[in-house]
Amino acid sequence: MNELPKYYTILFNAVEDALEALEQQNYGIAKKRLLQGQLQAEEAYTTGCSETIES
Repeated sequence: MNELPKYYTILFNAVEDALEALEQQNYGIAKKRLLQGQLQAEEAYTTGCSETIES
């Protein structure tokens, strides 16, 4: 299996959560999930997090 960087999976999950919120027309929650995902992914990337997740 391929190994994905942790920051990728963080952002991917945030996008999935945002899409679910958009389907329910909850735009505020969708925006919040995307912003949180962006911040968490940036943090994981900039701290040199070398953790990977097997997909």
